[in-house]
Amino acid sequence: MPLIYQKAFSMLKKVYLFILFVFPVFFAKAQIGGEYTYEFLELTNSARIGALGGNQTAIDDSTDLNLPYNNPALLHKSMENRVLVNYVNYLSDVNYGYVSFAQSFDSIGNFALGVLYINYGSFDEATELGGVTGNVFKAAEYAFHLMYSNQYIRLRYGATLKPILSSFESYQSFGLAADLGISFSSKGKLTNVALVARNIGGQLTTYYDNGEKEKIPLNVQAGISQRLKHAPVILSANMQYLNKWDLGFATQENESEDFYVQEESFAKQIMRHMVLGVEILPSQNFTIRAGYNYLRRQELKFEDFGSMVGFSAGFGLKIKRFRLDYAISQYHLAGSSNLFSLSINLNNNF
Repeated sequence: MPLIYQKAFSMLKKVYLFILFVFPVFFAKAQIGGEYTYEFLELTNSARIGALGGNQTAIDDSTDLNLPYNNPALLHKSMENRVLVNYVNYLSDVNYGYVSFAQSFDSIGNFALGVLYINYGSFDEATELGGVTGNVFKAAEYAFHLMYSNQYIRLRYGATLKPILSSFESYQSFGLAADLGISFSSKGKLTNVALVARNIGGQLTTYYDNGEKEKIPLNVQAGISQRLKHAPVILSANMQYLNKWDLGFATQENESEDFYVQEESFAKQIMRHMVLGVEILPSQNFTIRAGYNYLRRQELKFEDFGSMVGFSAGFGLKIKRFRLDYAISQYHLAGSSNLFSLSINLNNNF
């Protein structure tokens, strides 16, 4: 490659990294508070990530095409010619899934295409007075993923462009979002750290004419994973929603018939941002996983009976060209969610 092109490419890398760190800050200030549209972008569709608490961005496994969904910097060349299909049996009749395919080019970098969908089921149409019309309508949302990644020594960087379509009965909305991420591994590849800004963007069109554009769920995250040197164990921790510190809420207590407001402690606020996971590898082809999401537990548990809300578990199995992952995650006492992931290696030299 001529020297002038090498310098130009080096400059583009620096500009990319500058945008990665600076651009999300402006959006973070604008996105704090309020409600969001396109909330399905925050749902976990990977069985592996689901088993690890629902949100991990620093697990560096060059064979798992699920990982770039959470952090595009984790898209590796070795994921080339892999096909991924995810399915989630969510609550009630709602189900969603994700499909992806990866390809690499030596002179350019790594690419992947993906489609996320959620199907809310069928609904009986009714008038504003409650009269059933006999008509049936459906509701669904889609997000297309165009991923790119590359690396500079041990620093990996990536981006995902996400056109979004949301359709509820006759109401439709289009949006555009992007994910930006970096990942850095230690020399021995036992430790990996990552920084990601997900869902940067917003609505292009609203659900009805002259409607006010709604915010989408920006999520700035930082993660770390550590593989133990002398044990087949991988520990992972992820900090989510760093663009919004206060994820808790004040509680009202009754003391001697006088009510007062008790703010949540600093330690509990920290835990609301934290997602913890562990993987145990008894063999190269079998993995056991477990995770804990404190925020999910605090938001969805019953006051007097928390049960296993916020906890998740699962396993992974490799058989020749196939990789199968399963997870179960309890969101509420009313039921749990089952996640399935199937990856197929299409490389001839497998």
